[in-house]
Amino acid sequence: MHPPLASGRPVDLVGTANQTLESMTRSLDSLIISCAVTGSIHTPSMSRHLPVTPDEIVEAGIDAARAGASIIHVHVRDPETGEPSSDLDLFREVATGIKAETEAIVQPTTGGGNNQSVQERIAVVPALEPEMASCNMGSMNFGLHPMIDAVDEFEYEWEREYLEDSRDFIFSNTFETLERLLATFERCGTRPELECYDVGHLYNAKHLLEEGHLDPPIHLQFVMGVLGGVGAHEAELIHMVETTDRLFGDDASWSVIGGGRKQFPLCVQAASMGGHVRVGLEDNLYLSKGELAESNADQVKKIVDLAWDVTGREPATPAEVREFLGLKGRDSVGF
Repeated sequence: MHPPLASGRPVDLVGTANQTLESMTRSLDSLIISCAVTGSIHTPSMSRHLPVTPDEIVEAGIDAARAGASIIHVHVRDPETGEPSSDLDLFREVATGIKAETEAIVQPTTGGGNNQSVQERIAVVPALEPEMASCNMGSMNFGLHPMIDAVDEFEYEWEREYLEDSRDFIFSNTFETLERLLATFERCGTRPELECYDVGHLYNAKHLLEEGHLDPPIHLQFVMGVLGGVGAHEAELIHMVETTDRLFGDDASWSVIGGGRKQFPLCVQAASMGGHVRVGLEDNLYLSKGELAESNADQVKKIVDLAWDVTGREPATPAEVREFLGLKGRDSVGF
């Protein structure tokens, strides 16, 4: 437990403005911290600390869990080149390795990368039958190409092409795809985390809930800062939360991802509003301005400290998260 500061209580670094903006959705006193340890956005040439091999991803997940993350969000990469992969053997190796050493919820992605088909992306759910997996709530432009200018020299041939191809890439998540994927989730007993990259994705989730493709309560993840989606701005988070309150009320809980340099400001704001947070090298390679994060655990430790100082909220345990989100439990997965 974090000790109180000299005043005897945590300091509200955000100020009183957010006190009137506390979300009306489902609440949990403790803070759910997810850690996305590698993702498919950044390439190896951007940071030598980005986990690539199964062993590196497993180690990153274990360390993040020990630092306070209750959910470990998992992508996998080609161990030789670091290119995003949908290899189910790699997913199984990583999921099994993290599960063996932690109580954390292992959450595979169904977002994959822009080099993967819808069929490749969703195959991990029936293969692993996880407690929880990500599920993207709509199609969008997904622009990674501006990051090319930040790299002086690429180590692998695929990196530049992968980023450049995003100029003409639509991240496809049609209603037909979502209905089929959500049916797979239900069949496998896997809880979807609904990734919302813009306000329209909240309305998509509402539609799917009304049509019976989702069961309440739902858990939303606001993904902010991807080119093509909602911007990583404080006012936009307020708008997403107010829309969520109006559409779902206590049928939903929510978390936030802040892309790049807005990771920690938006996570602190979310924690102060009653929401939850995601950190990790998938979303941001830095620990502070100009300082690359040497590990995912370092980012987890930072948000643990910030959340306590601002809100007095402690990290939720995996057991608390399983109960709050209604997960089936680690003994019921397929790995």
